[in-house]
Amino acid sequence: MLDFFVIFTKGGIVLWCFEGTKDLFAPSVNALVKSVLLQERTGISSFTDASWTLKYRLDNEFDLVFVVGFQKILQLSYVDKLLDDVQREFRDKFENLLTEHSYYQRFSFDSRFAQLQTVAEQWGQQKAEAPRTMRSFEQSQKSQKTVASMIEKKGGDNKENKKPGKDKKKKKGAEEPVAKPAPAPEPEPEPEPAPEPGMSQEDQIMANRRKMMMKMSGGGGKKKEPKSPKSPAAGGGGKKGKKEARIWALSGGQKDAASLDFSEAGDGKESKRPEFVPDTSMVGAMAGNIQDMEVDEESEPEEQQSAAPTKQKSGGVFGMFKSLVGSKTITKENVTPVLNQLKDHLVGKNVAADIAAKLCDSIALKLEGKVLGTFEGVAQTVRQTLVDSLVQILSPKRRIDILRDVMAAKQSGRPYVVAFCGVNGVGKSTNLAKICFWLIENGFSVLIAACDTFRAGAVEQLRTHTRHLNALHPPEKHGGRQMVQLYEKGYGKDPAGIANDAIGFARESRVDVVLIDTAGRMQDNEPLMRALGKLIKVNEPDLVLFVGEALVGNEAVDQLVKFNQSLADHSASDRPHTIDGIVLTKFDTIDDKVGAAISMTYVTGQPIVFVGCGQTYTDLRNLNARAVVTSLMK
Repeated sequence: MLDFFVIFTKGGIVLWCFEGTKDLFAPSVNALVKSVLLQERTGISSFTDASWTLKYRLDNEFDLVFVVGFQKILQLSYVDKLLDDVQREFRDKFENLLTEHSYYQRFSFDSRFAQLQTVAEQWGQQKAEAPRTMRSFEQSQKSQKTVASMIEKKGGDNKENKKPGKDKKKKKGAEEPVAKPAPAPEPEPEPEPAPEPGMSQEDQIMANRRKMMMKMSGGGGKKKEPKSPKSPAAGGGGKKGKKEARIWALSGGQKDAASLDFSEAGDGKESKRPEFVPDTSMVGAMAGNIQDMEVDEESEPEEQQSAAPTKQKSGGVFGMFKSLVGSKTITKENVTPVLNQLKDHLVGKNVAADIAAKLCDSIALKLEGKVLGTFEGVAQTVRQTLVDSLVQILSPKRRIDILRDVMAAKQSGRPYVVAFCGVNGVGKSTNLAKICFWLIENGFSVLIAACDTFRAGAVEQLRTHTRHLNALHPPEKHGGRQMVQLYEKGYGKDPAGIANDAIGFARESRVDVVLIDTAGRMQDNEPLMRALGKLIKVNEPDLVLFVGEALVGNEAVDQLVKFNQSLADHSASDRPHTIDGIVLTKFDTIDDKVGAAISMTYVTGQPIVFVGCGQTYTDLRNLNARAVVTSLMK
């Protein structure tokens, strides 16, 4: 049974709804608009809020939204048909008012909606009672994907781009078939050797096996060529000289072990560790807010590149829209093959496959029903639609201003706590050190909590970073105050307890920021994921950052979904603390395959706070949505 049905414009004017349901559906519809429509997630067919399931239809010609809601425990098979019927009937009945934008007139639709609902319910009941038949290939999604949409043609497929001699060569090759070479004669099988007299059959089989093994090892009776005698310099003289061990460059030996030992001397002796020489050019380079990524200005829009029609190329992702020339209204049928090819392009740019499919479905819903004219209008509209969708996805729903939040926590007399989590080898400790350098550049003291008690060398790595950062900002430049400290208790301890003690130490020592470094863990490692959930639950950090690689595609979705699920499962609260933001590492190694940024933000809805793009402490940037979209559309 339906609980509410509402029709409103994209500007927010309610045209018609069930009587007496305004207070019931208002919060859920507002959540739908905020989380789906405004966040460019219209590829999702249904939306769940509290105890309601909402389904919707978009009408791009009249800018209308049709929303139906019912309890999520129900399975109503006729809802999609009802939405389509109501959309068609409402458009036909009030076309004049909708064309003139007379939204403040009375839209009397109660009686007609009741009839449509009755028809849809009867249709759903008949469908449920009818025996199910196996779906044919023509009814599957795979049959709707044309072969032409899967073929990528280099240099475009316009007839003007074809070279003049190509067709003639093809025809000539078709008229004059090339003679096939005669098949080589098959070698005659060798006759089986007759058993020697006096030998049993088993002995003969063993002898044949030995001969076969000798033949396979190269010792099948062939005479080997005599080797030339070795020269005296090579240890020759006819005698086999002793083989000398190869000496690799910069490998060192036993005699170099003492000079290469940089460990602590102990027993009061002076340490042999070489003194770190800081690069003072980095000091002061990251004061203030972090710089944005650089935009590639060389890639011009497709519309500007088509100034010369004789040399126009249809290459690039938008060259595929030439099939929509002359379309007056974009329909789902003529845009589906194009969007299939667009989905392949996005997957090739490292966007997760299911995210690319949802994104293309969202664009199809925004384009369906648009009234357009020439090819230039179609290409420009499609490009702008895709750009707006991608930029909206990458734009954060809420802005995370760490410097402002640290200052607010400092004024309240408590440290600002940031926890880092992620899978193995993505660069958590390295990017933690980059963020630490940025914080001390802005005058905040930092305590690093070494909560990676599993990986060998994790504490030593943080100790090295601490020493290097203090060398860049020595205490004498800050009134004798040590800007970076390391809180560690060794290996094998409880990470949640170490983090709790570190936060207490920072509160007593008046340290501004606590950065918690956790162990890398795969999303399927249940014990480590439970330990991470315990750490977040016990210490309640102000910010939980997921550190992920820009190299991954589908794996990024699986990682984020399972990390969020684990944090929610191991929290006793009704509103668990899940991932607040993303740190995207190794961004300088992917060229234009920037799809991981789209996948991560689409799954979580959380912003990419930092982007790691190098090996030094200053290689930290803010995400530039326009730069990512520009690279994605190359």
